[in-house]
Amino acid sequence: MDQPPEGTTRTPVLVDLALQGGGSHGAFTWGVLDRLLEEPWLKIEAISGTSAGAMNATVLADGWTEGGAAGAKRALDAYWRRVSRAAAFSPLQRSPLDRLMGRWTLDTSPAYFAFDLMTRILSPYDLNPFGLNPLRTILAESIDFERLKRSPIKLFVTATSVRTGRGRIFRCGEITPDVLLASACLPTMFQAIEIEGELYWDGGYAGNPTITPLVRESDGEDTILVQINPRERAEPPRTAAEILNRLNEVSFNSPLMKELRMIALLRQAADPGSGEGARWARMRTHRIKNDQLAAYGASSKLNAEWQFISLLKDEGRRSADEFLAAHGDDLGRRSTADLDALMAEC
Repeated sequence: MDQPPEGTTRTPVLVDLALQGGGSHGAFTWGVLDRLLEEPWLKIEAISGTSAGAMNATVLADGWTEGGAAGAKRALDAYWRRVSRAAAFSPLQRSPLDRLMGRWTLDTSPAYFAFDLMTRILSPYDLNPFGLNPLRTILAESIDFERLKRSPIKLFVTATSVRTGRGRIFRCGEITPDVLLASACLPTMFQAIEIEGELYWDGGYAGNPTITPLVRESDGEDTILVQINPRERAEPPRTAAEILNRLNEVSFNSPLMKELRMIALLRQAADPGSGEGARWARMRTHRIKNDQLAAYGASSKLNAEWQFISLLKDEGRRSADEFLAAHGDDLGRRSTADLDALMAEC
């Protein structure tokens, strides 16, 4: 990325962020955000997030309200440290074999194997009748939800209605611990979260994340998608766990790909002159991803050891740094992720 001449300041660029979910792999997104927050010329206007992406988005927005970019960085660091400390008391830990082989998965952990088997036979209403979730305490310690209502950053958090199967988008003034827990509620692990008489599951089934509100309700014209769920895998799944994992990846990526195709169509048909059509026509898209995440395996999404969290954060910072070096000058000028190419995909 070219540096501005000495003594000058870079022109500010309003950006929107779209953050995917993915369990502890959300620490990769933390690293991306941590790096982007170091660029004062990047002005975060709005964030759409689902599941772990919703947690990152909300913690960032609350921390920003208290202390700007530095406050957001501190808040994200504190949140992920709390997640890691809580995970230390979980029975779902790497086995000695996984540790010996240097693997971050839980695939040979007896506790994980038993838990995985039980969730295929028993529902969370049987396994966890009181609906306990350690994330509730972590969120209460990490986010001031009253202060969040004053955040200058617009938030859009997606959850999926159990009754209708449609996504609901919650905005800043509506976000509560229950909303965030609903956005991350995997139906085989947790009881559905009730909000205003409606039950909700993980938002990834409806939008991972939802892009449309970023176009309609934000003044930013550059959307950066932080993608942590792999779209493609070179090797076909063979084991039952691999097949189930791939099904989940396809399910969670499908709403995003459909929405991006819709946006590509709208951009082609939109009138760039004025009104909402101009918003669609001017939208610029970018993507930050890391193919290494696919190599860690599905069970590693439940591994929140600090060493693994730190590794993922470092990967996120490196990926964001590479993106800025390659495309920093494109922000505010042109797209670097070609939506129109999606028109040719089935």
